[in-house]
Amino acid sequence: MTTFVVDRSERGKLALTGAEAKDFLHGQVTNDILSLEPGMGAYAAFLTNKGKMLGDLRVFDLGDELLIDCERVALQPLFNLLHRTRLGRDAELHKRTLQMTLLSIIGPEAPQWAGATEHACVRVEVGGATVVAVRTDVGLDVFCWAEDRDAVRAALPFGDGDEAAAEVVRVESGRPRYGVDLDESVIPQEAGLNERAVSFTKGCYVGQETVARLYYRGKPNRRLLGLKLDEPAEPGTELRLGEKVVGKLGSVVVSPDLGPIALALVRREANPGDTVQADGTSGLIVEVPFAR
Repeated sequence: MTTFVVDRSERGKLALTGAEAKDFLHGQVTNDILSLEPGMGAYAAFLTNKGKMLGDLRVFDLGDELLIDCERVALQPLFNLLHRTRLGRDAELHKRTLQMTLLSIIGPEAPQWAGATEHACVRVEVGGATVVAVRTDVGLDVFCWAEDRDAVRAALPFGDGDEAAAEVVRVESGRPRYGVDLDESVIPQEAGLNERAVSFTKGCYVGQETVARLYYRGKPNRRLLGLKLDEPAEPGTELRLGEKVVGKLGSVVVSPDLGPIALALVRREANPGDTVQADGTSGLIVEVPFAR
C-alpha cells in the first residue's frame, strides 16, 4: 500500500488542563484515564445511563494537558458533558477544533516518531513547528496549530490521499466509526469495543452497570461483522437472512483488493459463512478484520 496523507482537520478536538483533569475525565468515560502517563493515550466511549454510546474519543496525555480527539458528530455532546460535569473541579476545558489541524499519515512508511504502540504520543518538530504525533493502527496522526498547517504538510514526504481511500483502509481493518456504524442504540460490547475501549477494573462512570452486567452475565444480541458484497449498496440498507431482518449496512467501500465490502451490526441469528440479501444484492458474512 502506498503511504498517503489525509487532512482530517474537521474532526472534533478539545483539551483539558488542571490538577484534576485526569481524575475528572476518568470518571466520565469507559476506559482507564487515571493510569495514563505522559506519552500514553487511550481510546474510550462516553455513554448514556443505559450504557448506550453517545460517542467515542481518543485521549492523549501530553504531560501539561490531555488532548482529546473525536468524530465531529460527537463533539457537541462530549463538550456538553465535560462542561456540565466539571463544575467544582480543578479542570479547564479548551476548544481546539478550529485552532488545530489534523493530518493523518496512512500506510507502512509512516514515521515512527511516537513509537509502535497505538495511541502513544509525543511532541516533535516538523517543518519548523511543534506538532503532536500520535501512533494509530494504520500509521501516524499529526496535530498542529492551524497557522502551521502548510509548513507541516510541506515537510511530510507523502502524496495527498482522500477520505475515501482512508475509509477503505479503516473498513478493511474492521474498525467501526461513530456516526456511520455506531450510534446511540449501540452498547460497546456489541461493536466489539470492550477490549479497546472499556476498563472493568476502574471506578464508576455513567452507564457502567449495563456494560458490566452484559460483560459478566449475558451475550449481546448483535455483533460487528464484515460483509463481502456482490455489488455496492447504500449504508442503512436492511440485511435479510431468509425473511428475517438481521441488521443493516454501516460503512460500505470498494476495496482495490477485496471488492465491495461493508461493516454491519448483525443479530446473533446470522453468522460468518451465511449469505444475506441487501436490496438487490447479496453478501457473505465474514469476521473482521477482513482476510486477504
